[in-house]
Amino acid sequence: MKPARVLIADDHEVVRHGIRVMVQSCPNFEICGEASDGRQAVQMAAQLRPDIVIIDIGMPQLNGLDATRQIVHDNSNAKVLILTMHESEQIVREVLAAGARGYLLKSDAGRDLISALEALAGRKTFFTSKVAEIVLETYLKGGPNQPAPKDVLTSREREVVQLLAEGKSTKEVAVALGLSVKTAETHRSNLMRKLDVHSVSQLVLYAVRNNIVQVVSPPADTL
Repeated sequence: MKPARVLIADDHEVVRHGIRVMVQSCPNFEICGEASDGRQAVQMAAQLRPDIVIIDIGMPQLNGLDATRQIVHDNSNAKVLILTMHESEQIVREVLAAGARGYLLKSDAGRDLISALEALAGRKTFFTSKVAEIVLETYLKGGPNQPAPKDVLTSREREVVQLLAEGKSTKEVAVALGLSVKTAETHRSNLMRKLDVHSVSQLVLYAVRNNIVQVVSPPADTL
């Protein structure tokens, strides 16, 4: 039986290295590629057609949730494992709605990563105990398909929000998404009207609150 092919997507090289070492320790899996941002992950998934994609939520260019949506839409056979430092009911709900099959906290990766990969390779889902409790609570409250706050936006609008929130100009957004500047400006105007925000700072706040981008806290000694 051929090893399952795994694509790793994380913007931190040291994290990718750690995951690579763990995956390579198991003969049932092989690394087929590594991506350092969400957009690259989508492109590499389309090109390499991996069996499993391990992806972090908080990445530049395109966050892990929106990347997951695009990867699963392009290849329904790809099994996505979300790897993150964060756990909350909202994030779990969005992970499920995005089409991911597993959710693993980075703090549990050393112990559970191979088990998670084996579950996904066997066409099962994988959630660590803490996350499983949140999943159960989510279903009891009405299921993962309840509209999340950012579901009022289209996939393209979420991409524009992330790029603008990351400090990109409208022209840079246009280049990144392969759009004309006029089209990018139209997207920006439409989404700001839809969200009833009137400045980039308000847009950034919306993006952070809805996990489109994530803020990294500075070390304690810099506060």
